Amino acid sequence: MKKLVLLSAALTLVAVSSVSAQDLTGRLKKIKDTGTLTLGYRDSSIPFSYLDDNQKSIGYSMDICYKIADAVKSHLKLPKLNVALSPVTSATRIPLIANGTVDLECGSTTNNAERQQQVSFAPTTFVTATRFVAKKSSKLNDLSDFKGKTVVSTAGTSNLKWLTETNGKENLGMQIIPAKDHADAFLMVDSGRAAAFFMDDILLYGLVANSKSPDQWMVSSKAYTVEPYGMIEPKDDPAFKKVVDDAVVALMKSGEVEKLYQKWFNSPIPPRNVNLKVPMSDALKKVIANPTDSGDPAAYR
Repeated sequence: MKKLVLLSAALTLVAVSSVSAQDLTGRLKKIKDTGTLTLGYRDSSIPFSYLDDNQKSIGYSMDICYKIADAVKSHLKLPKLNVALSPVTSATRIPLIANGTVDLECGSTTNNAERQQQVSFAPTTFVTATRFVAKKSSKLNDLSDFKGKTVVSTAGTSNLKWLTETNGKENLGMQIIPAKDHADAFLMVDSGRAAAFFMDDILLYGLVANSKSPDQWMVSSKAYTVEPYGMIEPKDDPAFKKVVDDAVVALMKSGEVEKLYQKWFNSPIPPRNVNLKVPMSDALKKVIANPTDSGDPAAYR
């Protein structure tokens, strides 16, 4: 009888485990089956996701994503989780999430209503704004100064979309070049091929701080748009989204996000040990106190 009870219990446990495994869907099932979580990273989005001198992907967003990976491993009760890294660009990040190549994008991506039709976003972990960077000697201060000039923005970004629409609405006659990445765009201005680079201000600050001659650059004082950043998640996968979102919220509630902010925005960072010295904005403080994955700019004002 005792053996029969033990056998019955063992069979019940197997059945429960089997049902549990069958209940997994979407990315969680894929990750469980393969033992691998694939993170998308950027190569020049300082200080969010970029390559150091050893070609290792580092940054604020990467640190957050590694914490998320720990949460996924714990949720799936995996003894080991392989974290694979896949390079993405502004143009490829959404398609690669959508087609399943990448499970989570860890960069500097703006969450907005248009993108939410294709992908989902984790709770916002940074709030920035569109500005432009130019040489101080150019004497450029506002959009009206760019009539007929050549400017650049990165392909696949919300900044490029805004710049193109604004160029038409205000009849500025700008020649707009879509660069393959932020580093390439900055180089175009440095070499004189473009008068300015329009992008999220925090990325511009990072490029200037790590340039050979930071003193020759200026970032516009006027902000043109509000850009909330969030990690990109697959759309219509509520189980995976819950695990990721819960992990981000836990990092906020524990104070870990604030520690990571200090590490990447108010301390010397690789490769040149430059301190960006960017205080945490009131908008981000508000988000940490009340996490949100809203793509509405009004939610951050």
